[in-house]
Amino acid sequence: MTVRTTHQDAPTKTADVAGTAFAYRELGPDTGTPVVFLNHLAAVLDNWDPRVVDGIAARHHVITFDNRGVGASQGTTPRSVTAMARDAVAFIRALGHDRVDLLGFSLGGFVAQVIAEEEPRLVRKLILAGTGPAGGEGIDRVTAVTLLDTFKATLTRKDPKEYLFFTRTADGKAAARQFVNRLKERTDNRDEPISVTAFRNQLKAIHDWGIRKPADLGGIQQPVLVANGDQDRMVPSRNSADLARRMPHARLTLYPDAGHGGIFQHHDEFVAEALTFLES
Repeated sequence: MTVRTTHQDAPTKTADVAGTAFAYRELGPDTGTPVVFLNHLAAVLDNWDPRVVDGIAARHHVITFDNRGVGASQGTTPRSVTAMARDAVAFIRALGHDRVDLLGFSLGGFVAQVIAEEEPRLVRKLILAGTGPAGGEGIDRVTAVTLLDTFKATLTRKDPKEYLFFTRTADGKAAARQFVNRLKERTDNRDEPISVTAFRNQLKAIHDWGIRKPADLGGIQQPVLVANGDQDRMVPSRNSADLARRMPHARLTLYPDAGHGGIFQHHDEFVAEALTFLES
C-alpha cells in the first residue's frame, strides 16, 4: 500500500479534462474508494482545513481539486450548480475512478447532491456539510451575508471566514483564529486565489440554487452523513435538518455553538464521525 503525504506537502498536479487542465492534490492510502472533496464559495485547494483533510486521509485516499475556472484550474467557472457537478464528474472520470465517496461543503454540498442524483452509480456515500437543498431557506441571501461580513472583516483586518464560518461567542472567536492559522500552515506551492469572475459566477449559481424549486431527494439512496453547526448564518442550520429528513438513509449531526464552519471548529469530532460513517 502506497501512503501519500500530508495536506501541507502534497504536490499540486493537473489532470486533462477534455482539453482543460484541472488542478488537484492526492494524499492518504492509494487503495479503497477515494473520498473526493467538493469545495465552498471562493475556496481553492488551500482553503481546506488541514485537520479535516489529514484526518480522513489517515485511512482513506483523499482527492481535493479546483473545479473549472477556480484557483489554478483552467476554463471559465460555470454559473450553475448543475454545470459544476458535471465538470466534477468529468474530472473524477478523467482520473480513472468509477466509484467514489463525496464530501461536499457548502456550495460543494449542492454540487454533491446533483452528482448523486445524476450519476448514482458513481457515488458510494455522501457527506454533506454546511449545506442545504435547492430552494432551501435563506440560501438566496448568501450574497448579501457574504458581502456584509467581508466588509466587516475589512474594517477589522480579519479574514472574512472568521465572521462567515464561526459564531461570535468566545469559543467561536477562538476557533476562528485557530482555523485561519491552520490555513497558513502550507507555505510552499500554494494555490492561485480565486478570480473575481469565478467568484461572481459562483454567487450567481448559489443564488439560482436558492430560488430553485426543491428537488425530490428521496431518490438519493446512498448513505448520507449531514453535518453543520447549530448556528449557521450562511446556509441556515434548518436546511441541514431538512436535508436529513428528505433523504431515506441520512443522519444528522449539529455541533453546538458553531456556525457554517462547524466541521472545522469541531474537527476532531467530525473526523471521527466521518471515518466511522465511511467505514461502516
